[in-house]
Amino acid sequence: MEVNCRGCAGCCLDWRPLLETDADRSTHRQRRAPFNDESETERAPLDDDTSFVALTRDEVRAFLEAGMAPALTPRFWRARDADEGVEIDGHSVAGVAGRPVFFVGLRKPPKPVAPFDREEPAWLPTCVFLDPATLQCRIHDDELFPGECGAYPKHNIALEQETECERVESNFGGERLLETGIEDDAGDLDGLLLGSQALGAKLFAHPRPDALEGIVERTAAGELTAADRAECLAVAAASSPGTLATSDHHYERGKERALEAATDGHGAAAERDGSWVGPAIREWYRRKRNAGETVPSSDTATAVEEARGAPETPGWDALE
Repeated sequence: MEVNCRGCAGCCLDWRPLLETDADRSTHRQRRAPFNDESETERAPLDDDTSFVALTRDEVRAFLEAGMAPALTPRFWRARDADEGVEIDGHSVAGVAGRPVFFVGLRKPPKPVAPFDREEPAWLPTCVFLDPATLQCRIHDDELFPGECGAYPKHNIALEQETECERVESNFGGERLLETGIEDDAGDLDGLLLGSQALGAKLFAHPRPDALEGIVERTAAGELTAADRAECLAVAAASSPGTLATSDHHYERGKERALEAATDGHGAAAERDGSWVGPAIREWYRRKRNAGETVPSSDTATAVEEARGAPETPGWDALE
């Protein structure tokens, strides 16, 4: 498996606004099948994230303990048929045994980025951990780096799905997917967690649908609050792989950690303090609102993220 990621980050941001026509935008679809290997059109997500990275329960717990709850967000789906749906806020939400199900992934606040060798940056929804200047992940060498990110694009190739590398090549040129062999990486495919394997490990079932009233509507509107996210993160952290069971202890601890981080509390250990995440996300949204037609330099990330404690990235020259 060999890819050319320099100057790309196509799998870490939503680059649809850079496309010229609505028809072009409509062909750029989400790259990760939500429940199994069926077409993603079978269950449409309520949100509009085209490259949602699903985290495992253990990864959710690790982010919570590191004080990085603001970096996480849930994803719900519209039910494929009435039999699997749970009615909440006027939406028929996909569920299992009467419980609405969801993923947990990474948020994408707006950042000024210039992918694909563009000269001028544009405001694009960009992974919270992506450095806009270098287009490198700030936690790539950290144990928090999600397994799904590390396995991409192997999973898509294994499922015979188009990769983001190929979409970037077809829309912007260049060579991104340099070698597609995955035979030597077969062990990495265990993390796919398809179908029933995902339940409680990557696909989380909320035991109290009534607690999601308002949350589902705000998900669809892109207006989730910190408390909304905390409720879902707590359930994910409390889930038990392979079952519908949840742990009250882990639920309470997860919710406490999530709310603490959302109010800029310093709940994480000093060496893993992720308190920069929430303030940086809020600052990106503030700057985007106030910028009007102006798009600042990608180097603005130094003041927005690194000044708040975000890890620096090495740059591509350092890796050669």
